Amino acid sequence: MISVLGQRLRAACGAFARLGRLRRIWPALALAGLLAACATPQRIDGLGPAFERQGRFAVNLQPAGAAPYAAQGGFSWRDDGRLLRLDLVSPLGGILARIQVESGRAMLERADGSRESAPTPDELLALVWGHPMPVSGLRYWMRGEAAPGLVVDARHDAQDRLTSLRQDGWEVRLSDYDGQGPGRVRLSRQDEQGLWRLQLIADKP
Repeated sequence: MISVLGQRLRAACGAFARLGRLRRIWPALALAGLLAACATPQRIDGLGPAFERQGRFAVNLQPAGAAPYAAQGGFSWRDDGRLLRLDLVSPLGGILARIQVESGRAMLERADGSRESAPTPDELLALVWGHPMPVSGLRYWMRGEAAPGLVVDARHDAQDRLTSLRQDGWEVRLSDYDGQGPGRVRLSRQDEQGLWRLQLIADKP
């Protein structure tokens, strides 16, 4: 069993190492079984107050008419309200990609130094992946908030913390709250392109 697990882990790492195939990168932003094996990136430096999280992510993609694939790694998130930066790392700790979002611009820098940019994160994903996928809401869901716009079936716990909602085609579940917000963010989406699942687990402060 150990050898099989090792093979699966190496396969997942290899999927992320082939970043030239960007169709697997932001979607690779919930394979929960291997999360414990992933390295956490360093805190992102910056001046002034900001919302910060470090932890692990896992994604499980099942494209329609194609074989499913999965990947996992670590993430570091810093959002000061003006600039959002997200670093993604492999399970062994190597930087895979850096994503920056500011007013009127979203940019992704790959490990090989190549870049892609677009006016919004959603447009960036459509550009590099070839399929529109609303991801802007993640900036709010990470804080335990609904994004601006239509919200369906929002639910709260006894402390009035948001625990689930449907928005922009995503099923969003938030749990394991601490002083900064949800420690676990689970997203799922199904459309004509397939089924997508993403999980983010933040390290405890």
